Amino acid sequence: MNHPSAEKRVRQTKKRTLQNKIKTTKTKSAVKELRAAISEKNKDKALNLFPKVQGLLSKLAKSGVIKPKTASRVSSRLAVQVNTL
Repeated sequence: MNHPSAEKRVRQTKKRTLQNKIKTTKTKSAVKELRAAISEKNKDKALNLFPKVQGLLSKLAKSGVIKPKTASRVSSRLAVQVNTL
């Protein structure tokens, strides 16, 4: 692989993959924290965390890291769980 554009694409891919990994990990941690609050029946914490989680999921979908319908489905299921507290 000696072509300059191919080398540039490799550099770009590495950078983007790392950023996507960071965003995904951050979102998964937030979802896990929200689910913990729901299982503890901590309504105040859950209501506080839910908009943040929803925003993170929307950003992942917008940037193409996850599919939009996946983000919508996860967000919807979390909303149902938060509302039943």
